[in-house]
Amino acid sequence: MKKESFNFYIKRLPVITAIITIISQPVKAATFLVTERAVFGGNDEVDWVSLGKVFNPSAPDFSTFLPNSFITTSQGDLKLNVNINPTSNPQITPPFVFQTLPPPGIRTNFAPGDFILFGGIDPTGFQPLPPGAPDPRTQGNGGPFSISFDRPVFGAGTQIAVDISNLEVETFISAFDNVNNLLGTFSVLSTSSLALDNSAVFLGIRSDTPNISRLVFSSSSPQYGLAINQVSIIAVPEPAFILAILAFGISGTVLKLRQHT
Repeated sequence: MKKESFNFYIKRLPVITAIITIISQPVKAATFLVTERAVFGGNDEVDWVSLGKVFNPSAPDFSTFLPNSFITTSQGDLKLNVNINPTSNPQITPPFVFQTLPPPGIRTNFAPGDFILFGGIDPTGFQPLPPGAPDPRTQGNGGPFSISFDRPVFGAGTQIAVDISNLEVETFISAFDNVNNLLGTFSVLSTSSLALDNSAVFLGIRSDTPNISRLVFSSSSPQYGLAINQVSIIAVPEPAFILAILAFGISGTVLKLRQHT
């Protein structure tokens, strides 16, 4: 190496060292809670009616029960792996989807007509109740519910309720990246009811980069059934996702070439 070139690098060594240090440090994305679906701004969705199995309380059909783990696809063709933690209570049913409706349907505090993914319930203490009847506080499967995405997303969320009326419960949402690092966890206090008034709280997590690979929903009262309606997703369109990977790979290659040079 010529003396002039050597002196050039020596003079700029502190700057070069600082740049390499910054590049080598992982970028920590910001995640934040959103509690209104309209503000969340999703561009993709999973509605549980798409599973093709809806439980009818007036004519129970056990073939409509779901396994605790299953795969589904969003409207935008994003694959999701859903896992509902099994319960140790043998009386509690497997998970199922139902449509919340006035009696003889199943009332909740979701919007009338919503299709609800439910963890399961002890049928020995459950029956559709007339308006004004007290909550029987029937035991159920409170999860947690885990939803994994086959491609990382900017965010996802859903309305959530616990099958217990007139009791304040804390519900949680946690987001993880593709190597299971916790990106953020949030909680809100809410009270469920049978009012069919769309008051079920919305829990969504957004990130400023597409790094969310898994969400987990849970509650402070896991002895009561956990329920969620359609999942709103802020997905990365597949061509843009591929371009992002290519850009990341190209930038890494350029950096290595510069280091060799």
